[in-house]
Amino acid sequence: MKTTVIIPNYNGKHFLEDCLKALSKQTQTDFYTLVIDNGSSDGSVEYIREYFPKVEVVSCKKNYGFCGAVNRGIRMAKTPYVLLLNNDTEAEAGLIEELERAIERHPKAFSVSSKILQFRERERMDDAGDMYCLVGWQFQRGVARSEKYFVKEERIFSACAAAAIYRRKVFEKIGYFDEQHFAYLEDMDIGFRARIYGYQNWFCPAARVYHVGSGTSGSKYNSFKVKLSARNSVYMNYKNMPSGMLAVNFLPLLIGYLVKWGFFIRNGFGKDYGAGVLEGIRKRKKLRKVSFAFSRIWNYIEIEWELFRNCFLYVYEFIQRRVE
Repeated sequence: MKTTVIIPNYNGKHFLEDCLKALSKQTQTDFYTLVIDNGSSDGSVEYIREYFPKVEVVSCKKNYGFCGAVNRGIRMAKTPYVLLLNNDTEAEAGLIEELERAIERHPKAFSVSSKILQFRERERMDDAGDMYCLVGWQFQRGVARSEKYFVKEERIFSACAAAAIYRRKVFEKIGYFDEQHFAYLEDMDIGFRARIYGYQNWFCPAARVYHVGSGTSGSKYNSFKVKLSARNSVYMNYKNMPSGMLAVNFLPLLIGYLVKWGFFIRNGFGKDYGAGVLEGIRKRKKLRKVSFAFSRIWNYIEIEWELFRNCFLYVYEFIQRRVE
């Protein structure tokens, strides 16, 4: 057995049938499924135990967020790989098999992200790997575009943890998901950290999964999500960028935060975004920064170049969405 599938759940009973039935139809049958329930009150735990008795459920007394839940699952796992899967997904039959093959093709890979498609418009992309750019914006490569443009296995900045496989032993070296994040940008944060340590993140188009999106938070934008995402973006930059890198990137990051603040003001979430950024600045000293080492200087240079290049990718993707 190579893989443990870890599904974090919080009041997601209405999603679990599609998610768990799809796993029961996998071409790779030798895997273990573990659901970490974050104190659900909707009967999720009882439902799984009654209708999917082969699935192990860990019932937490409170909501530890995405990070706390998956960390518990990763630490429990005994397999070489862990596959993180959102509860609002439906995997195609070859998902696990293709992800295992992909991560074995790339010995330096920390993670491999699947081809995540929209649940309702199944020929449109939801995520072809997460990217990060110089102005501090995380974006889903390919979102809302036709899936036909994303057929190449290639390196990405970070895997989207909605459906991605990870090399379990690497967590012991670089650390686990940062539970200070609770939820949002935690996958980008750990992908950034892995890159600093010299690992790679890949996109595998043959591993396909359909994703509802915002299944737990309930909407694309809401006060909770906007505030946490803003705070966590500050956390991520502070932890992963050494002082020199922060100094070099200060101006583009400032511009990026101001532009995004203006966007959320227009959409009624300006106070939430501002409060999140301020909280991130105030609490940053409580975080553990990635220790700088000169032996990793080339990794930082490579990351900096990619942040610059991804600004152009963001613009290209924005234009293509409008054209298509």
